[in-house]
Amino acid sequence: MSQSTSDAFADVIEWAADQPWSNGKVALTGISYFGGSQWRVAARRPRGLVAISPTDGMADYYRDRCRHGGILTGFLDRWFSRQVLSNQYGLAGKAERNWGPDTLEGDLPEAELSQNRHDQVVDTAKNFYRDDLYYASRDYNLEDIEVPILSFANLGSIMIHFRGNYEGFRLASSQRKFIRFITGRHDLPFYDDEHVEVQKSFLDAFCKGEDRGGWTDGSRPPVDLVLRRGNVGYNNPEAERAFKRRFELEWPLTRTQYTKFYLTPDRRLVRDIPTLRYDRLSYRALGNLDDPQAITFSTDPLATETEVTGYIVAHLNLSVTPHPGGKTPRDMDVFLTLRHFSADGTEVYYTGITGEAVPLCKGWQRMSFRRVNKEHPRHRDWLPHRDYFSSDVLPVIPGEIYPVDIEVWVTSVVAEKGDRFVFEVSSGDTQGAGLFGHQTLERSAELLAGQNHIHFGPSYINCITLPIIPAEGV
Repeated sequence: MSQSTSDAFADVIEWAADQPWSNGKVALTGISYFGGSQWRVAARRPRGLVAISPTDGMADYYRDRCRHGGILTGFLDRWFSRQVLSNQYGLAGKAERNWGPDTLEGDLPEAELSQNRHDQVVDTAKNFYRDDLYYASRDYNLEDIEVPILSFANLGSIMIHFRGNYEGFRLASSQRKFIRFITGRHDLPFYDDEHVEVQKSFLDAFCKGEDRGGWTDGSRPPVDLVLRRGNVGYNNPEAERAFKRRFELEWPLTRTQYTKFYLTPDRRLVRDIPTLRYDRLSYRALGNLDDPQAITFSTDPLATETEVTGYIVAHLNLSVTPHPGGKTPRDMDVFLTLRHFSADGTEVYYTGITGEAVPLCKGWQRMSFRRVNKEHPRHRDWLPHRDYFSSDVLPVIPGEIYPVDIEVWVTSVVAEKGDRFVFEVSSGDTQGAGLFGHQTLERSAELLAGQNHIHFGPSYINCITLPIIPAEGV
């Protein structure tokens, strides 16, 4: 995702458009890295590019991929080792491992291999801020995209990619832009017959002038939702075909009722502002998948079927204190999860990026990055904008209570009568993080060890705001 990669990509597009066998129109389609790279090159507006169709492809290198809420992800370590190092030009033994042909010039020594690559795992770990040259050189403006877009946004990619697809769609300046929400494992929907046909229809419209889907005349609604209803299990593409679809005219939906659910010390989520005396709930810092440290808050059983579709934000009042006799913590990591339970008490799981069971959605925030830029044109009440600049870092003093607004990634679900939503506040990854968690050396005891606290009282009102979609006819 470097600048030189985008430069080369733009050159290839213009070269292809100029070839005698070309009609001069170039479109892009692809998944994962091959989706994420489309956003960047489209913002450069290369000659000949007429459309892009990114599937499950992140758009924001810092926020979507490397540092969730400023917290370093562990994703790159696994991805770089499996997908980059194993494919490096000059690596010995490729053919023997059935991993592609050997290099024509022969095997390269390890010293030369090392010199020929940038190690993203090292680079992302040693750079903390968006104004560091490493991240700044990979940034761009989504609003510079003007070509038609068909963005495939996977609701189950709750740890990477998904945010890029819905934010790329929302922010692009394209007059003809579409988003199709999908479910299933990371790779499968891209090759699914139904979604392939949608891609072909879109690409034919802008590459060949053959519009059989209403892409060019304004007759096709831009938003194509998939309605996840009921407990059909996870990693079961056939069962997920039961999910119905619904077209919408805008994103986020204008009829959204942003509804606050207030946290109480007895671990409930209630619709009315509670009357509270001062209290606090505590949990240990540095939780992880093997030793989760979390507090959960539950709604009452829903009185009616309830659709939640769109942007979520939590407002919490938090502090950290040292363990008795322990070192003074200098920061605090906040991990949030929204879960869905059916009326019988069973948690409803959805299909994650590798086929694993995942909850509805997650959010993250490092407390020293709590500053919000409310003057930024992209700031919204339902999506607080953070710059993540080096100048934004704020102190975290033990015992001091900090109000913080935390972005939780988008979700869409139709919960049935009697179901419950459960909101989880934790100090590290919990169920659903899978292979994409945040357990890195950066999350050290020296930085974070202690007790984390949620504070309640007249001055400390905590809530999560859910995007409720009113039932048709209401």
